[in-house]
Amino acid sequence: MQRRKFIQSGVTAVGGFLLAANSGSPQSFFGSSGGRGQADHDGRTWSMPEEGDRHSRTWMAFGAAAHYGDVLPEAQRNLAAIARAIARFEPVSMLVRPDEIDLARGLIAGANVELVPAALDDLWMRDTGPVFVKGNGARAGVDFNFNGWGNKQEHRRDAEVAQVVTGRAGVETLRTELVLEGGGIEVDGQGTAIITESCVLNNNRNPGWSKKDVEAELEYLLGLKKIIWLPGIAGQDITDGHTDFYARFARPGVVVAGLDTDPTSYDHDVTRRHLEILKGATDLQGRALQVEVLTAPTRVRPEFKSKDFAAGYINFYVCNGAVIAPEFGDPEADSAARSTLERLFPDRQVVQLNIDAIAWAGGGIHCTTQQEPAQ
Repeated sequence: MQRRKFIQSGVTAVGGFLLAANSGSPQSFFGSSGGRGQADHDGRTWSMPEEGDRHSRTWMAFGAAAHYGDVLPEAQRNLAAIARAIARFEPVSMLVRPDEIDLARGLIAGANVELVPAALDDLWMRDTGPVFVKGNGARAGVDFNFNGWGNKQEHRRDAEVAQVVTGRAGVETLRTELVLEGGGIEVDGQGTAIITESCVLNNNRNPGWSKKDVEAELEYLLGLKKIIWLPGIAGQDITDGHTDFYARFARPGVVVAGLDTDPTSYDHDVTRRHLEILKGATDLQGRALQVEVLTAPTRVRPEFKSKDFAAGYINFYVCNGAVIAPEFGDPEADSAARSTLERLFPDRQVVQLNIDAIAWAGGGIHCTTQQEPAQ
C-alpha cells in the first residue's frame, strides 16, 4: 500500500518528518488557537454529499508531470482509460494542457468526455480540485488552498485548479484559510467524516490549528458534526497519509478499510490501528460502524513495480451506476476485492481497470477524480 513519492520540482525541500503532526496528541502539539483562520461564517448552511449521491459530472486532469519520465505515456493511457470507464455512466470534464489537447482527444476518442484547456502541474484532481458542497438552494466549491502537499512539489498552476473548475461549473467558490486536500477527507453525507491527523493537523499545512479549530471550520464548510480521527502516518508519502487510502464510506454506517499484511511496510501497524478505531467508533446518528476489510494484493505485475507502487483497493471511485476500481494482477486479491465491492454496492456495476502507471506514481483512481453533485 505504498503511496505517492516525494518529488522536488523547483520547490524548497520541506522535511516531512520534521513537520509531521504528533498523531498521538495533536491538541497538545498545536495547542488551541481560539478559532484561528475561520472562513466567513455568514449564516448559510452547506453540506458535502456522500460520493454515492447522484453526480452531475466527474472532473479529471490530463496533466501527468515531467517527472513521470518513461512512464508518462502509460500514465496518460491510464487516465484516458479511467475517463472512458466513467463516461459510460456520467459525463466527464477533463482539464488538459493546451499543447496536449490533440493527444488527449486521440486517447479518449468517442467517449462522453469534455476537454477543457487549462494550465496544470500534475494529474491529482482529487487534491487540486474544489470540494463540491450543496445548500441554500445552490451548489458551491470549496477552495482548500492546495499547497503541493505541504510544499513538497511544484504547484503554482495546480493551486489555481479549484477556481478554474468552479468557474467552469458555474458555482460559487467558498474561501477558507484551512489547507486540505480532497483525498484527506471522507464523508457519509449525513454529518460524519473520517480524517487523518497526519495530513490535516500537520504544520506543513495548518500551523497553529487545533482539532477544535478544524472541526469548527469543516462544520461550516462541509456540514460536518462528527469527525472520526485516524492517526495516519506523516512523512512517508507525499500526502502525509490521505484518508482515501485507508478508509471509505460505502454508505452511511458502512466503512471499507484497507489492511496491509506486509510486516515490512510502514502501513502495516497503522492500518491495524485504524481498524481498531473504526470498529470502536459510532457515526453522528450513534450507529456502530460496519467495517469491511479490503486486503492489499501480495503481488503486482512487474512492469511498473516500484517501492512507491500504490497497491491498494481502497482508492476506488463511485460514480452514477458504477464503482471504478483497480486490479493489480493478483487473481486472488483482485477477485476478493471485486466480490466485496459487488456485495457492498449491489445496485452498481463494478469495473476493474489496470492503472499500473498511476499506481507507480503513488496514487489511484479516486486520486484522479472529483465528483460534482447533481443540481
